[in-house]
Amino acid sequence: MTGTDTLPTGATPTVPATPVTLRVNGRDHTLEVDNRMSLLDTLRERLDLTGTKKGCDHGQCGACTVLVDGRRMNSCLLLSVSTAGSDITTVEGLADDDRLHPVQRAFLEHDAYQCGYCTPGQICSAVGMLREVADGWPSHATEDVARSCVVLDEAEVRERMSGNLCRCAAYPNIVPAILDAGRVSPAPDTETEQAR
Repeated sequence: MTGTDTLPTGATPTVPATPVTLRVNGRDHTLEVDNRMSLLDTLRERLDLTGTKKGCDHGQCGACTVLVDGRRMNSCLLLSVSTAGSDITTVEGLADDDRLHPVQRAFLEHDAYQCGYCTPGQICSAVGMLREVADGWPSHATEDVARSCVVLDEAEVRERMSGNLCRCAAYPNIVPAILDAGRVSPAPDTETEQAR
């Protein structure tokens, strides 16, 4: 079909689709998805996991942040077909039955939200960020990048969370919540530390 061709009346264009199995929050979901469909839209529209929010849909606000194989990602920028075989965690999958994840608990205790729209992305990003700190990944705020241990302070949190925007400006409570959750986060892997 060229640019000037038209479809016959009543015909619908065919959309390329691929069968995929997505592992989300510890469960496998086998479905056929449009090759152009973002992970964000698949989570919300096909799997009914609406905790992940659509903010800008351009990777600029972080409201759609999820964890893919433990790393934080903007789900609006990922094609669903590209995440087949990965372990995807949304905000709904962070709690352990009735026990909240330490970051979720800290956000509640510090009242680290206002309207709450960005909160799921903030929480998922904080979980991934705390893992990066535990693994010794430096940031632009890290004073000594040669050290294998990163000191989590307010400057580190602000730098590392800069991809997650809060339009209500709840940052004065978000930062202390993350610092508090960082105190109870898992220690870095000893083998990784010894290898550095």
